[in-house]
Amino acid sequence: MQFEMAVGLSTAVGSLPHVDPRAAAELSLRCNPGLPAIPSLPMRSPWETMLGQAVVGLRGVTVGDRGGVELVDGGPARDAVPETDLDHEAFGGLRAFLDVARGHNGLVKWQVTGPVTLGLGLLHAGLPTDAAFALSETSVHARVGALGAAIAEALPDARQVVFIDEPGLTGLAHPGFPLEPERAIALVGSCISAAESFARTGVHCCGSTDWSLVEQTGASILSLPADHSAVRFAGTLADFMARGGRIAWGAVPTDGPRAGTADRHWRALAAVWCELVRAGCDPVRLRTQTIITPECGLAPHTTEQAEQVLALTQEIADRVLDQAVATRFSLGA
Repeated sequence: MQFEMAVGLSTAVGSLPHVDPRAAAELSLRCNPGLPAIPSLPMRSPWETMLGQAVVGLRGVTVGDRGGVELVDGGPARDAVPETDLDHEAFGGLRAFLDVARGHNGLVKWQVTGPVTLGLGLLHAGLPTDAAFALSETSVHARVGALGAAIAEALPDARQVVFIDEPGLTGLAHPGFPLEPERAIALVGSCISAAESFARTGVHCCGSTDWSLVEQTGASILSLPADHSAVRFAGTLADFMARGGRIAWGAVPTDGPRAGTADRHWRALAAVWCELVRAGCDPVRLRTQTIITPECGLAPHTTEQAEQVLALTQEIADRVLDQAVATRFSLGA
């Protein structure tokens, strides 16, 4: 599904550190009102970790105390499909958000663990490679459909933005990676297709990967770190934006010290953009087809730090909007 998205949007990436689901939902709606993100809360329960939420309701699989996948009762059947029970503790953050956001008629963003990352978790738990990735594809398809329907029922006037979260794609070029890159991209693409009828779709990877391959998934948003590694894919990003695609830039670091103001992060993003323009990217599209995010989820931080990071993302997004308006005005648009 394609629909217009405003300039100057910011949003969160996945997790927040809260154990109070309502407080997490209120923070998301307050700090990133144009594109609030439904949070996961892994500090509240291991079922709200990436892999916990991915395997909940899947018979023969459970999640350990640290969020890792474990096989039980002989493991899952190859054609198993997870049940999505919104009353399960895995969806505490989702339930609270749908309650707090009742009547919301704007955009809402959520994400699911992707089939490559889930498949790697199942593989490490002991499933054979073919079975692990066949099961992961089926499971993500089912979860995307179930959650999309539940959100549409609770927020019928909202427009959904769905990200497939794939940290596992950082291993694409590793010689020991268990999938051919083309097979990995096909898996992600099939799950993008499962959401296209009701949402705008994106792929998030918070590390280094081959974006020229990820672009082939069919997603309309690519979510990547705002660092100079993006310049290697300037041609890919330029073509992607020329077709209407958006880039979600992880412009606020989530590891190491955080600046108290947006200035340093804004300058770093602007420096990357300058290099991209020199490499052939359209400077207007870079500003008008951008979303600002933290680099990764915020679960490892305090609630105060999480609020600061989300406020910084919105401040940077406001600067993007100001520059976009100024650029259009100078061009007579």
